[in-house]
Amino acid sequence: MSIGAVNLNSVSNYVEILKPRESILLVFIGACSAVIAAAGDLHLAPFISIIFALTFGSTGCNGLTNYLDRRIDTRAIRTRNRAFPSMRIYPPQRALPLIGGLIAIGLFLAYWLNPLCFFVGVIGTIASVLWRKTISCTFLGIIAGFSPVLIGWLAVQPELNLKIALMCLLLVFWIPLHIWSVMVAHREDYLGAGLRYFPLNLRKKYMIITLFILALFLFAVSICLYAFTDFSVLYFVVAGILGILMVVACARLLILSKSKSAWHVYKLSSFPYLGIIFLAMCLDRLLL
Repeated sequence: MSIGAVNLNSVSNYVEILKPRESILLVFIGACSAVIAAAGDLHLAPFISIIFALTFGSTGCNGLTNYLDRRIDTRAIRTRNRAFPSMRIYPPQRALPLIGGLIAIGLFLAYWLNPLCFFVGVIGTIASVLWRKTISCTFLGIIAGFSPVLIGWLAVQPELNLKIALMCLLLVFWIPLHIWSVMVAHREDYLGAGLRYFPLNLRKKYMIITLFILALFLFAVSICLYAFTDFSVLYFVVAGILGILMVVACARLLILSKSKSAWHVYKLSSFPYLGIIFLAMCLDRLLL
């Protein structure tokens, strides 16, 4: 194998630990939040600064969570081939300068945007790394998950209102639905890795009922965003279709109780749901 190929593989491993797909989604919804806060009238320079701050911060935090989860990841079939547990990056501490540098740059840019953005970024970073793979992980992940949305909003409009509160509440129900659907799909793998925290300590049917209830709450909050804020019928139609799709997917899981159906809920909840509903909010502000 050539030196060039080795270097390319090495770069690929470091990119992998930064979870580019997940990071892109976080950056996307944060950028949409900035456009929504500006009512569609956002200048290019601050928008680019927001993108950079979110990109550095999100990739750094995702890299750090991968690093902290590396030992548990070795015990699960689904995760044992990741770069850290498979020792494609070894010793794992080699990645810490990159991870720390990305987080530091992201927080510096957040402070440059607005000190409130820096504060939210620090809280989100701390929340994303505490008590990994425990019952607290998902709930702290909710805080970390809506940090990009708050950063994008506060960078443009340094005050909170009902609209941003409901946007964050949307994530409060979306994040456990997204994460726990993976747990249902790979429940035996999680249990085999020694993980027994909520909702894994529930019987499978109760886990599925929990997902269905979360989908109903998610749908309700998405409609509240139309009912109690100034989003137009464009957003309402998109939110309605997406909400129905999520509820139907969870109802199908409730009926079939199959891992494949749970995985479908997980895949549907990522970009198709969260990405498109934030895109709809963004376009609503830009076009109307």
